Amino acid sequence: MEQINEKLTDKQKQFFNNLSIHIGKPIYFYGSIYRLDYFPGKSDIDVVIFTDNETSTIQLLCNFLNMNRNKFIKFFYKLESTLVPGYKIKYKNHDIDVEIAIYNNKHKTLKLNDDKRTTSIPIYYCIILAIVKFLMYNLGIISHKTYMKLKNFIMNPGAKDRYIVVDN
Repeated sequence: MEQINEKLTDKQKQFFNNLSIHIGKPIYFYGSIYRLDYFPGKSDIDVVIFTDNETSTIQLLCNFLNMNRNKFIKFFYKLESTLVPGYKIKYKNHDIDVEIAIYNNKHKTLKLNDDKRTTSIPIYYCIILAIVKFLMYNLGIISHKTYMKLKNFIMNPGAKDRYIVVDN
C-alpha cells in the first residue's frame, strides 16, 4: 500500500478512504497503479471490492458517487476455468478517475491471485505498455480503442478477451 500512497494525490487518498468508510469494506488496488506504466493524472485507478451482498454494496456506491444504478455494468470474468460474475462502474470527477469492480466474497482468493498476475508482469511488458500509453495520452497517435486491443494482446497473448458484458 505504501507504493500506492506515493502515487496518489491527497485528494485521491481522501476519496478512497472515505469510500471505504462509507461502504464499510476494504478497497483493493490492482493494475497499473502498481507498475511503471501508471501515468498520474491520465491513467485510471483500478480497484476491487468484495462483498457478501452485491446489491447492497452497489447501492452504497451509488449514494457515495451520486450515480444511478443503471451505470453499473454486469459482466462475467474468466478466472482460470471459472466464469465469475461481477459489476463495474467507471467514475471520473476532477482528480478521481477510477474503475470499480465488485465481486462476491466467495471469489476473493481467485480474483486477488489473478490481480497479482496482472500487477507483477515482466518489466518489458510494462515498458511496452508505457510506450503505448505515451502514444495515446501524450501524442494522440493511437485511439483508446486501439490501446485496449494492444493492452489485451500484451497482457494476454493469444487469449481472447476475458470479459463478457451482460446487458443490464
